[in-house]
Amino acid sequence: MIARFRILLLALALCAGPASVCGAFPTAPIPHSATAKTARQTAASTSARATAPAMPRASTAQPAGALLSARATDTAAHHPAEQAASTAQPPAEHPSARTTDTAAHRTAARPELQRAPQVPPPDRAGADGSRLPHLDGIRSADRRAQRLPRRDAAQDSINILSENNLRLYDSIEAKSRRRAVPRMLYQLLFRRSSIDTTASGRVIDESRLYAPYAGRTVGSIYVRRAQVFDPDGNWFERAGNNTHALTHERVVRRDLLFRTGDRVDPALLVRNKQLLRSRDYLSDAAIELIPDPQDTSVVHVVVRTRDSWTISADASFRGRGHTMFGVYDANILGTGNKLQLNTYFDRRDFGFGGCIVEYEIPNLLGTFYTADFSAGRNFYESELRVGLHKEFIRPTDYEVGAEYNRLKEERYFVDRDTTGLVRVEAIDAWVGRSRYLPSIASSIFLTGRYFRARHGRRPEVTPTHNPLFHDTDDLLVGLGLYREKFYSANLVHGFGIREYLAAGYRAELTGGYSWGEFDDRIYVGARIMGGGFTRPGYLSGSASVGSYIDPATGVWSRSAADIDLRWFSNLFIFRRNRIRQFLALNYTQGWNRGTGSDETVRFTTENGLRALREHLVGTNRAVLNTETVLFTPFQPLGFRFAFFGFADFGLLGDHANPFRNEFSASFGVGLRIRNERLIFHAIQIQLGIAVGKRGWLDSRYFRISNQPRMEDFRFLPQKPETAGFE
Repeated sequence: MIARFRILLLALALCAGPASVCGAFPTAPIPHSATAKTARQTAASTSARATAPAMPRASTAQPAGALLSARATDTAAHHPAEQAASTAQPPAEHPSARTTDTAAHRTAARPELQRAPQVPPPDRAGADGSRLPHLDGIRSADRRAQRLPRRDAAQDSINILSENNLRLYDSIEAKSRRRAVPRMLYQLLFRRSSIDTTASGRVIDESRLYAPYAGRTVGSIYVRRAQVFDPDGNWFERAGNNTHALTHERVVRRDLLFRTGDRVDPALLVRNKQLLRSRDYLSDAAIELIPDPQDTSVVHVVVRTRDSWTISADASFRGRGHTMFGVYDANILGTGNKLQLNTYFDRRDFGFGGCIVEYEIPNLLGTFYTADFSAGRNFYESELRVGLHKEFIRPTDYEVGAEYNRLKEERYFVDRDTTGLVRVEAIDAWVGRSRYLPSIASSIFLTGRYFRARHGRRPEVTPTHNPLFHDTDDLLVGLGLYREKFYSANLVHGFGIREYLAAGYRAELTGGYSWGEFDDRIYVGARIMGGGFTRPGYLSGSASVGSYIDPATGVWSRSAADIDLRWFSNLFIFRRNRIRQFLALNYTQGWNRGTGSDETVRFTTENGLRALREHLVGTNRAVLNTETVLFTPFQPLGFRFAFFGFADFGLLGDHANPFRNEFSASFGVGLRIRNERLIFHAIQIQLGIAVGKRGWLDSRYFRISNQPRMEDFRFLPQKPETAGFE
């Protein structure tokens, strides 16, 4: 009896220890030379724990977060199976795996949240040929380190609600697996959420997670890639994985901003995650740091990515029977390059109207230069575009770019209320340099640009009429300061993926000279922009002003001022739904403008009334856009639904006092549908009306369209530009 009891104790000790018998795995890459020695130490320590009483942990643990990534927020969503495995007890022999016990205590206090560890994926070879051990036995850092300091009871209620939802879906899944038909229906209609729902709406400064390892040396770099869909998904998802070309490992590695031997820079790692997730062919990315158990000054890096479904189609229907149908792949053969083919025809008689081919290389040979090319024709229009450019990436960096455009396009002339063809040949080249100043935690930058335009076909021009179509040679120079830092959140412009929002500022002075077709002019302008998170939500804004000056007479002409303000609220919780409020304000005014096309402003797609069809014009515009978005919890086949309601108000006219100009408004509701693992734009269905002082206006009562993802505010310097007036 005693012998059997000792055998039982030994078995329990083995399951509690680091032996691979019970599914726990080493937590960091271990050199081959140390493998046998580590195995002997592991066996000896396991035997000692089997016969000796448990001892308390040493108080000399590593900084909280042996696995320094937003594992509880984005990596767990990226690999749901690893979230379950992350609750396993880490081996006591590896100091790098020691973390605070807060998460373990919460799990132990709620047995219903415990899950059995799952078998992790097979090992992968690293860049140096070594094997990458299983990392799934490591628990994530204390989740309190992933939040901003503020926490209230509302967030606790969100977590409890999310845990209840998780248990509900687990119960449905367990019952559906008993029979074939319910199991098929479950796989068809339900899927694991693509986000960590307990973190919905939480703003995270991810650089804090990497801060304890700042300055350490980067060791081996491993890349783990995942297919678009989970391997145990429904038939459609498995078929999609089988036909999808997985992004090559070298494509992911060429987007890394660090190399083996570099020092860990927390801000640069977050910038790198933002860069990876901005690629069309990736739906998610995570970067994890793992301390080397043999050398505490070295950390190994694991980069995890999940592909997007990149094959898509597009179509548009215009007047006079003109129809476009296009197909494209944003990840040709797993290279990350984009190929698009648009075909045009007349839907009335199926007459061929031409085609346009586009090709883009987002990172040419790992240089971070983007190369793009497009050529072709459609009906009366034609184009040839060639470009090569690189933007600022690091605080101390450079930008350079050049474009050649030869276009024949149809333009709408506001002054004549008609359309006409314009043929133009343009050359655009720019360069810039920035340098980081630690004393003010900002970068100073200097940029320059040369632009040349020659028109072969255009409307009538005079010194003051249609200046947009003048032949010119422009030289602009910009000087300023900027700072940019990224925070992560979700359910802002995306439908559940982790989004990176910039906080910072940019102040710039612009000057230059224009050699015109009729006269020469000096240009002066200024721009300031900033944004960040506040207690009510995220607030950002920009203001620019500029004017041309006649050097002979000193007369100011084509003056413009533009102000933009944007705000969105924190995420509100209504049962299982998430709600966000958006506001946008635009004010544009022009002075001393000429006549003709583009010397007036109108309501545009970005700054306008969404349900208004009429073309109103003026030199003074004020627009207020409001929108309320309700993100539903339903995700059939991975598609997420969001209902929205909007109210837009606008003042447009020629009076200097905006409140004396004509008032218009539009109201409506709609639905957006999107799957974040597909490259398709969100499908938007909208119902709306427009009204004004004259009563009902010409409205877009019903509209179906594709909504591209909105670009967030960025503070990186760009090529110098004049103040906007459009």
